[in-house]
Amino acid sequence: MARKETITKNEILNTAFQMARQEGIAQVSARTLAAKAGCSTQPIFRLYKNMEELGNELYEKAIVFFGEYYENFPKTHDTPFVDLGLAYIRFAQEEQQLFKLLFISQNRHGKSLYDLLNGTKGTVVREIGNARAHGCKDPSGMFMRMWIFIHGSACMSLTDDYDLQQEDTVKLLEEFYRVFLNA
Repeated sequence: MARKETITKNEILNTAFQMARQEGIAQVSARTLAAKAGCSTQPIFRLYKNMEELGNELYEKAIVFFGEYYENFPKTHDTPFVDLGLAYIRFAQEEQQLFKLLFISQNRHGKSLYDLLNGTKGTVVREIGNARAHGCKDPSGMFMRMWIFIHGSACMSLTDDYDLQQEDTVKLLEEFYRVFLNA
């Protein structure tokens, strides 16, 4: 009689995701994952051919998580790129380990930063379209200019060097947008 399966692939992936989210991806090894999941390493390697395969699925899950985070983030500002910037900076503050995994890591699993941000819902494309609708003549260039500030601010928050309140961040994003629009 075959032994009953006690842990599923989804449970392994979710445990790995929670570990990456709380402790960082470097802490997710077969041994530590097995301990957190309450099993031996055998079920992990029965479900995944290696840790790289698990890592790829974990990375995709993190991308989906960020996409959902952004989609659920309140969009209350008319100025293009402001809500995207606020969501990205807040994500860096609230989900430091996932932010590092997705946006700071050298291994982006073949995806560009643009691909990660644009996601499956066309986030960046929508923002660029919004900038065009607001009269911006070079909305892609505007995105790049704005993104340098947004990404820099998010990275600064990882080291507690970014301590602006949301209202101050909004003012800066709106000011940069106006300056870049008239440049």
